[in-house]
Amino acid sequence: MSKKELEFTDCEAAFAWQPVPSEAQGVVEKILSRDPETGDYTRLLRFPAGFAGAEVLTHSFWEEVYILEGWLLDIRTGQVFSKGYYACRPPGMLHGPYRAPEGCMTFETRYNKTGSRV
Repeated sequence: MSKKELEFTDCEAAFAWQPVPSEAQGVVEKILSRDPETGDYTRLLRFPAGFAGAEVLTHSFWEEVYILEGWLLDIRTGQVFSKGYYACRPPGMLHGPYRAPEGCMTFETRYNKTGSRV
């Protein structure tokens, strides 16, 4: 089975914000779609004001991120990424850690081209 077919939907009403299991700093997500076989998913991710990540991140899957609101500071590089910025990260690409002094919301897709779980 793949992701479910879904016509335009009121995301505010249809999907709830949930804590991200791996984050303890108030980061929340709305899972918009998920493929139960591969684990691929699309989500909104919201960082609260004052968020401060501590780790350089890398994943075994592809990740595409578009900043919808706010901005992120890449602590390692000193770069600021704000509303309208986009990233496409192949498996193994290092990124972060990030800070979100004023909060930030992103739209993300995570997928694995090989068909193994995300």
